[in-house]
Amino acid sequence: MQRKLLILGSILGFLAVILGAFGAHGLKQFLSAESLVSFETGVRYQFYHAFLSMLIANTSIFSSKTKNIVFWLLLLGVILFSGSIYLLTTSTLTGVSFKSFAFLTPIGGVFLISAWFVLLFNLLKMREK
Repeated sequence: MQRKLLILGSILGFLAVILGAFGAHGLKQFLSAESLVSFETGVRYQFYHAFLSMLIANTSIFSSKTKNIVFWLLLLGVILFSGSIYLLTTSTLTGVSFKSFAFLTPIGGVFLISAWFVLLFNLLKMREK
Protein backbone atom coordinates (compact mmCIF):
# COMPACT_ATOMS: atom_id res chain seq x y z
CA MET A 1 0.00 0.00 0.00
CA GLN A 2 2.92 2.33 0.65
CA ARG A 3 4.00 2.12 -2.98
CA LYS A 4 0.46 2.81 -4.27
CA LEU A 5 0.09 5.90 -2.05
CA LEU A 6 3.52 7.19 -3.09
CA ILE A 7 2.69 6.69 -6.76
CA LEU A 8 -0.67 8.41 -6.28
CA GLY A 9 0.97 11.34 -4.51
CA SER A 10 3.63 11.59 -7.21
CA ILE A 11 1.11 11.55 -10.05
CA LEU A 12 -1.19 14.05 -8.36
CA GLY A 13 1.74 16.35 -7.58
CA PHE A 14 3.21 16.02 -11.08
CA LEU A 15 -0.12 16.85 -12.69
CA ALA A 16 -0.79 19.68 -10.23
CA VAL A 17 2.48 21.38 -11.24
CA ILE A 18 1.63 21.03 -14.93
CA LEU A 19 -1.97 22.18 -14.49
CA GLY A 20 -0.93 25.04 -12.21
CA ALA A 21 1.59 26.30 -14.76
CA PHE A 22 -0.92 25.85 -17.56
CA GLY A 23 -3.53 27.78 -15.59
CA ALA A 24 -1.16 30.59 -14.68
CA HIS A 25 0.38 30.99 -18.13
CA GLY A 26 -1.72 29.25 -20.75
CA LEU A 27 -5.21 30.10 -19.56
CA LYS A 28 -4.63 33.60 -18.23
CA GLN A 29 -5.63 35.34 -21.45
CA PHE A 30 -8.61 33.08 -22.16
CA LEU A 31 -10.45 32.74 -18.85
CA SER A 32 -12.11 35.26 -16.57
CA ALA A 33 -10.44 36.12 -13.28
CA GLU A 34 -13.19 34.20 -11.48
CA SER A 35 -12.60 31.08 -13.58
CA LEU A 36 -8.85 31.29 -13.00
CA VAL A 37 -9.40 31.47 -9.23
CA SER A 38 -11.63 28.38 -9.44
CA PHE A 39 -9.07 26.55 -11.57
CA GLU A 40 -6.40 27.44 -9.02
CA THR A 41 -8.62 26.05 -6.25
CA GLY A 42 -8.71 22.71 -8.07
CA VAL A 43 -4.92 22.71 -8.38
CA ARG A 44 -4.43 23.70 -4.74
CA TYR A 45 -6.69 20.93 -3.42
CA GLN A 46 -5.00 18.44 -5.72
CA PHE A 47 -1.63 19.48 -4.25
CA TYR A 48 -2.87 19.23 -0.66
CA HIS A 49 -4.04 15.70 -1.25
CA ALA A 50 -0.87 14.72 -3.13
CA PHE A 51 1.05 15.70 0.01
CA LEU A 52 -1.40 13.82 2.23
CA SER A 53 -0.97 10.69 0.12
CA MET A 54 2.82 10.90 0.46
CA LEU A 55 2.56 11.48 4.20
CA ILE A 56 0.20 8.58 4.83
CA ALA A 57 2.38 6.27 2.74
CA ASN A 58 5.34 6.97 5.02
CA THR A 59 3.69 6.46 8.36
CA SER A 60 3.36 3.15 10.13
CA ILE A 61 0.57 4.07 12.51
CA PHE A 62 -2.22 3.24 10.06
CA SER A 63 -3.14 -0.27 9.01
CA SER A 64 -2.96 -1.41 5.41
CA LYS A 65 -6.77 -1.48 5.36
CA THR A 66 -6.98 2.17 6.48
CA LYS A 67 -4.35 3.18 3.93
CA ASN A 68 -6.28 1.37 1.19
CA ILE A 69 -9.51 3.16 2.10
CA VAL A 70 -7.72 6.53 2.17
CA PHE A 71 -6.05 5.76 -1.17
CA TRP A 72 -9.41 5.22 -2.91
CA LEU A 73 -11.06 8.19 -1.21
CA LEU A 74 -8.21 10.47 -2.27
CA LEU A 75 -8.11 9.15 -5.83
CA LEU A 76 -11.85 9.45 -6.38
CA GLY A 77 -12.04 12.73 -4.47
CA VAL A 78 -9.37 14.48 -6.51
CA ILE A 79 -10.71 13.16 -9.81
CA LEU A 80 -14.24 14.29 -9.02
CA PHE A 81 -13.47 17.50 -7.12
CA SER A 82 -10.49 18.95 -8.97
CA GLY A 83 -11.34 17.26 -12.27
CA SER A 84 -14.84 18.70 -12.37
CA ILE A 85 -13.49 22.15 -11.52
CA TYR A 86 -11.01 21.91 -14.40
CA LEU A 87 -13.78 20.93 -16.80
CA LEU A 88 -16.24 23.55 -15.56
CA THR A 89 -13.75 26.43 -15.65
CA THR A 90 -12.47 25.62 -19.14
CA SER A 91 -15.86 25.00 -20.76
CA THR A 92 -15.68 28.37 -22.54
CA LEU A 93 -12.52 27.17 -24.29
CA THR A 94 -13.72 23.71 -25.17
CA GLY A 95 -17.18 24.81 -26.23
CA VAL A 96 -18.61 21.94 -24.20
CA SER A 97 -20.98 22.74 -21.37
CA PHE A 98 -20.02 20.68 -18.36
CA LYS A 99 -22.66 22.29 -16.13
CA SER A 100 -24.48 18.97 -15.88
CA PHE A 101 -21.32 17.63 -14.21
CA ALA A 102 -21.30 20.35 -11.54
CA PHE A 103 -22.83 17.93 -9.03
CA LEU A 104 -19.53 15.97 -9.12
CA THR A 105 -17.60 18.74 -7.38
CA PRO A 106 -19.34 18.40 -4.00
CA ILE A 107 -19.34 14.60 -4.29
CA GLY A 108 -15.57 14.75 -4.77
CA GLY A 109 -15.38 17.07 -1.79
CA VAL A 110 -17.26 14.52 0.31
CA PHE A 111 -14.72 11.85 -0.69
CA LEU A 112 -11.84 14.14 0.33
CA ILE A 113 -13.51 15.01 3.63
CA SER A 114 -14.14 11.30 4.18
CA ALA A 115 -10.44 10.53 3.73
CA TRP A 116 -9.58 13.01 6.48
CA PHE A 117 -12.39 11.61 8.67
CA VAL A 118 -11.11 8.03 8.25
CA LEU A 119 -7.68 9.20 9.39
CA LEU A 120 -9.11 11.10 12.35
CA PHE A 121 -11.34 8.19 13.36
CA ASN A 122 -8.39 5.79 13.29
CA LEU A 123 -6.23 8.19 15.28
CA LEU A 124 -8.92 8.64 17.92
CA LYS A 125 -9.42 4.92 18.39
CA MET A 126 -5.67 4.34 18.93
CA ARG A 127 -4.45 4.09 22.46
CA GLU A 128 -1.61 6.27 23.65
CA LYS A 129 1.57 4.39 24.37
